[in-house]
Amino acid sequence: MTEYSTFCLPIMDPVKKVFWEDPYRTELVTTVTSVADNVITLKETIVYAFSGGQQSDVGTINNFPILEAKKLGKQIFYTIEENHHLNVGDTVVLKIDWAKRYKIMRLHFAAEIILELVNQNFNQPQKIGANITSEKARIDFIWENNISEIFPFLEQKAKELIAADLPIISAFSNEADEVRYWGIEGFGKVPCGGTHIRRTSEIGALKLKRSRQGHNKERIEIYLV
Repeated sequence: MTEYSTFCLPIMDPVKKVFWEDPYRTELVTTVTSVADNVITLKETIVYAFSGGQQSDVGTINNFPILEAKKLGKQIFYTIEENHHLNVGDTVVLKIDWAKRYKIMRLHFAAEIILELVNQNFNQPQKIGANITSEKARIDFIWENNISEIFPFLEQKAKELIAADLPIISAFSNEADEVRYWGIEGFGKVPCGGTHIRRTSEIGALKLKRSRQGHNKERIEIYLV
């Protein structure tokens, strides 16, 4: 398998990230812009690559499973099977596993709400980790006490935001550098380059679980129920 650090690829335009324009899109026809063994780049994409703690999408390129999606700068490199026979200029069809993507989007925004509630109401504790998959989301903090003591407050406030069915803005704050944010009027505006749902009601019901990670290290796990 080709190592990303040893690519000898021509200078190319950054991949257009259609997953930001339309995170609900599940299929896209695009063009191959470079090929290095079994690693390729594309003109446009709907397949999110791991970044900011958000899990990569599960997807295919011309029915070849994507084994890895890796973001480097403004480009995304996709590793597929070695016998793909794709060439620069070929037209390909991208597809994503929508069920997984939508669970990730819902859990991602559930985590965003919980993190913002913690920051706004508990003196912005240091966040030391985060991860979002299709099964659960987690946020790790430096926290002196049992973090589950604040769960009733967090769950109630999150329930109110979800029930309010508020619109979620997702846009560039700096398009040239691909810096993005999400915002809810009257609640918050937060830098984030993930894929987001359109309204808070899409999250549905959620449940919080505590996991102790060591001395003064506490984890909030978030599940959809």
